[in-house]
Amino acid sequence: MNLPADYLKSILFESQRYKSLGDKTFIQLNESDIHWKYESSGNSIAVVVKHLSGNMLSRWTNFLTEDGEKIWRNRDSEFEASYKTKKEMLTAWETGWNCFFKAIQQVNSENFENKIKIRNEPHTLIEALNRQLAHYSYHVGQIVLIGKTIKGKSWVSLSIPKGQSEAYNKSKFKG
Repeated sequence: MNLPADYLKSILFESQRYKSLGDKTFIQLNESDIHWKYESSGNSIAVVVKHLSGNMLSRWTNFLTEDGEKIWRNRDSEFEASYKTKKEMLTAWETGWNCFFKAIQQVNSENFENKIKIRNEPHTLIEALNRQLAHYSYHVGQIVLIGKTIKGKSWVSLSIPKGQSEAYNKSKFKG
């Protein structure tokens, strides 16, 4: 077992899986859907994406040498007026995830034991990656729930549809 390589492979797989859930949600949404809010103080999908992208860019830009909370980040503004178009939102979504994936590719056996800082608190890479994977999956879950709420009965399930578990399991345990 090669802990750094196996761990990073697992983080990459899970991160791509969560990104995929967001991607599949966005496909089902139109331009106005990304701005829908359950109530006035809630966050739209566009706002959640703005926050995720801001977080990813701050945490993973120069993460081996700089604190993950960059001085140029304005976290509070991430929850204010968001992207005007779906295209703009999707560009930010891709930019954030690409920054994160590029950062993972920089980790190797020589720097795996390095401490990195987030808000001046030292973290092992495992702690930082676990923290961020939990944060990203939390917000992707919000995106999916908002998308499902908007689409209602026209929502296309991103996992095993209700009532299909037995058939799915049978297909997995065949032969």
